[in-house]
Amino acid sequence: MIVDINGDVTLYNSPEIRKTLMDALNKKGEHRVVVNMSGVNYIDSAGVASLVEGLKLARSLKSGFALYGLNKHPREVLELTRLIKVFEIYDNEGEAVNGAAAPPPQETK
Repeated sequence: MIVDINGDVTLYNSPEIRKTLMDALNKKGEHRVVVNMSGVNYIDSAGVASLVEGLKLARSLKSGFALYGLNKHPREVLELTRLIKVFEIYDNEGEAVNGAAAPPPQETK
């Protein structure tokens, strides 16, 4: 299942995003949830927490959980928090859906 997120992900809308992710992960027969982040230009700590909760639930359900299409700011936030190494992150939808091996993250200078 692919979940598209658009707009800024902040304290104000992160509860809705969290619910969407939890519902997708708990849906019977879903073995992998892929989050399309290409429409997100800004994410705050509450948004990151929602993604982490999704990842934790996926792991407890033994499901896949991947992100793709990270723009500059969301990528920087995940790099600064060192979560870039925790999430499966892909460049495009096809790789994310198939779980293709992602190249190692690039360090920003």
